Amino acid sequence: MAALARSVLVTGSSRGIGLELVRRLAASPRPPQHVFATCRHPQGPGGKALQELAAQHSSIKLVQLDTVNLPSIQGAVRAVGYHLKDQGLNLLINNAGISSHATLHSLDSQEMLDVFATNVVGPLQEFLPLLEQAAKGTGKEGLSCSRAGVINISTKLGSIGLCLRVPEAPMDPYRASKAAQNMVTRCLAAELQDKGILCCAIHPGWVKTDMGTEQALLTVEHSVRGILTVLASLSQDSSGAFLDWEGNSLPW
Repeated sequence: MAALARSVLVTGSSRGIGLELVRRLAASPRPPQHVFATCRHPQGPGGKALQELAAQHSSIKLVQLDTVNLPSIQGAVRAVGYHLKDQGLNLLINNAGISSHATLHSLDSQEMLDVFATNVVGPLQEFLPLLEQAAKGTGKEGLSCSRAGVINISTKLGSIGLCLRVPEAPMDPYRASKAAQNMVTRCLAAELQDKGILCCAIHPGWVKTDMGTEQALLTVEHSVRGILTVLASLSQDSSGAFLDWEGNSLPW
């Protein structure tokens, strides 16, 4: 099977879904040439698992990236561009995110702004030139992750259509931010299609991570295995879609 993409960047990769994405990509039979594993402190104690992975796989490059700090984002773009030379970045997986269990009654306005800054804004704008460069340089037609793509790790908690059927917790700022992220995904899919860049939102399931807790139904290995299978199948027809880790369409 061909590599998912020549180069992949994963945000929030020091733990949970992000860490497992990096692990599976690097250990695949046809790994990407570059797997950029980003987090706020890759050389700190919290980045130990990433450091160990990077020691085992030459494809993994650790990159410092704070997704709400513009100088940090710009520094990451320069570091990634240095490794890629003139090839561009094929796949950006926006996995970094923060949660909030506040309700609209208990909400502090700054908390809402912080959640939106992390979950909605992200680093896409600064990385867009590298994605455009990849889309032009692969020589491929149509849309796919192997050409150029943006994958936003979303959640069905952000689905307005499913809102009343997912009552696990209020988490109002988190749910609102993910609904906004879904809208951004749809807008990006329309705006970037002519540039050869695919955009898609993926719900990873309820996963046993620090955010999902041990009460969750899926292991991180099961979720990520499904996500990567879905990503390999994405095409022109699925750009702008909201899918789960098994490839099922979800209501917005």
